[in-house]
Amino acid sequence: MTTKNEQTSALIDLNEDLENYFSNTIIPQLFVDAQLILRKFTPPAMKHFKLKAEFIGMPFEEIRDNFRFPTIMENIKTVIDTGEILEKEIQTTDMRWYQMNILPYLVRKEKKTNGVIITFVDITPRINELKEQEKLITEHELLLDTIAHDIKNPIFALGLTVQVLKKLPEKGMDDFPVLLQNIENSLLEMKKVVGDLIDTRWQKHKYQAKPELLDLHHIIEDVKLALAPQIIERNVFIKQEIDSAEITFIRRKLRCIINNLINNAIKYTPSDRRPEIFLRSFSENGYLVISVADNGIGVPKAEQQSVFEKFNRVDLTAEGSGVGLYLVNTIVALAGGKVTVDSEPGKGSVFTVYLKLHD
Repeated sequence: MTTKNEQTSALIDLNEDLENYFSNTIIPQLFVDAQLILRKFTPPAMKHFKLKAEFIGMPFEEIRDNFRFPTIMENIKTVIDTGEILEKEIQTTDMRWYQMNILPYLVRKEKKTNGVIITFVDITPRINELKEQEKLITEHELLLDTIAHDIKNPIFALGLTVQVLKKLPEKGMDDFPVLLQNIENSLLEMKKVVGDLIDTRWQKHKYQAKPELLDLHHIIEDVKLALAPQIIERNVFIKQEIDSAEITFIRRKLRCIINNLINNAIKYTPSDRRPEIFLRSFSENGYLVISVADNGIGVPKAEQQSVFEKFNRVDLTAEGSGVGLYLVNTIVALAGGKVTVDSEPGKGSVFTVYLKLHD
């Protein structure tokens, strides 16, 4: 049976261990007690959030502005009340992005939550990388589409010219057949180049992207991180109901699909209305079905099919180039699927993507 001195000694050792941990960890962490008093923080937290030693013992309410996250107090109270872990992405005052985890500090003997431990993991490089990838992918696909589209007409015109030249009299033009053959050979070569570009641009471009088994949850999280500034600025509400999540697909393409649909849902919601997005997925008849519903401006019935045309834009006042839905439709169609839209002006839209499931 342990004596009181032994128990006291064990508590001192434990406290020293905690002090050493908080002093040496490279992760920004805070300890806020059940009375919402700041009790401890790590040196990285002091650096990133401009905290000072004299903040210890202060009500957290008085330093909440250091975290540039308006609902942090409400989130802390929710964790204390429910005992459930909470995860969110936030931007701090030094303009960096963090994965914020609020964990309940449990007193097991009393079976109650006596505060929270808040941990911050720097995800700024990941967000910047995702943004750059999305930008490069869009520019890359747009460039290839433009080249393939714009070169069709000259090829067609050249073909007509060849046919006309074939019907002209050849008398006195000894070199005419040779020149004509050269033109025809050039035309065939151009057709081959364009054909190869169209046939292989989705599978054999320089990135050599290959299909892999993906989890839709992870793709959605990547997209939410990439769109975090817009989501936070517009206070976007996103609800998810993912009943089927796995599919073999090219990662960047699936991310491009989800990114464009969510981004459009935010962009085409009036500024005086909070964007609300409902993401669903389920399997049906050999397809993974992904639907993205919003409460935006909607699309008139007569224009619903034209939204998938390149450079077409429903609302010219919103930022964009009009290629997002075109890319989504092209990616899905080349994968053997389809995209549908159901919309009513003023009440929002539902875009539904059907992607083939493979064994």
